[in-house]
Amino acid sequence: MAEKKHLDIKGEVCPYTFVKTKLALEGLSSGDVLEVVTDHKQAVTNVTRSCEAEGHDILSKEQLNENDWKLTIRKK
Repeated sequence: MAEKKHLDIKGEVCPYTFVKTKLALEGLSSGDVLEVVTDHKQAVTNVTRSCEAEGHDILSKEQLNENDWKLTIRKK
């Protein structure tokens, strides 16, 4: 059964947004889902691109409010 984890990286900027996302993904098993919340708009693009380059699936990108975004990532 796939596990779902939540990572709040609000207040972080690139490249730390991806570093923290990558570390969280390393702690998951293949098929698990990580929900990442960020308030750094550039991180939406950068984290998405970097995760896809590593073979992970971006299930969704959702703007939660004026400042916050949620990325849903499935580990490869």
